[in-house]
Amino acid sequence: MVTLPPLPAERHEIGIDVDVLFGAVPHRQLDASLDAVAKQQERHGIRRGLLCSLRGALFDVCSGNDETRKAVEQQQRFVQVGSVDIRDALGAEDEIGRLAESGVRILRLFPPEQWVEPCSPGLAAVVDTAVGHDMVLLTSGDFSQFWRPFADRGARVCFLDVHAYRVADFVVTARREPGFVASTRMLVGPDSIERIAGEVGAQHLAYGSRTPLHDVMPSALRLRMAGLTKQEWKQVTGGTAGSWLGEEL
Repeated sequence: MVTLPPLPAERHEIGIDVDVLFGAVPHRQLDASLDAVAKQQERHGIRRGLLCSLRGALFDVCSGNDETRKAVEQQQRFVQVGSVDIRDALGAEDEIGRLAESGVRILRLFPPEQWVEPCSPGLAAVVDTAVGHDMVLLTSGDFSQFWRPFADRGARVCFLDVHAYRVADFVVTARREPGFVASTRMLVGPDSIERIAGEVGAQHLAYGSRTPLHDVMPSALRLRMAGLTKQEWKQVTGGTAGSWLGEEL
């Protein structure tokens, strides 16, 4: 049996999780209710989360965003993240304006889930509109395919599906895109997190779990065991996401 070394005390709490969902999950026997998600986060030592409704992503944008607003009022450990239907870029423009007017700072995009191609004109228009409202973007999708719609726009965007195999692609892109951030969820290689931090800085990393669709333990444990300095740890586990919310590290 392998015995892991004890974790430093300061690594027991993760400040902000950038990849948290709740609501209806089609075709899966999974409790994705708000209470279940909150308990799962708390159980793994995650203090706060950026929360987005699956209803908005998969069914109806407006009611999904309203559902998220009510959820964060009920569970103050969460911060509201808006969503849009990229396939309806005109409607998305209106919804982004509504979200921005209500104080939402972060917008989550679901290109693969909504069957949107990287070259979609609608995706480019949505990104431009969100950047114009000074929103931070979170997006799913293979980084090697979906980096381009966000490049050369001054976008602040967290790519939620950067795999260990794409570390080099992310690093060479982040060198000229200061707003590009990788979620740590799929950076499971022996030095993936450390390499990004070393090459372009920990400000290009943020912790994400994809609660409740993925098990939190692997991503949380990998980050807790990462070879990061104390300052890098603080940056990855809360500093990067906190800066999106106007918070100081």
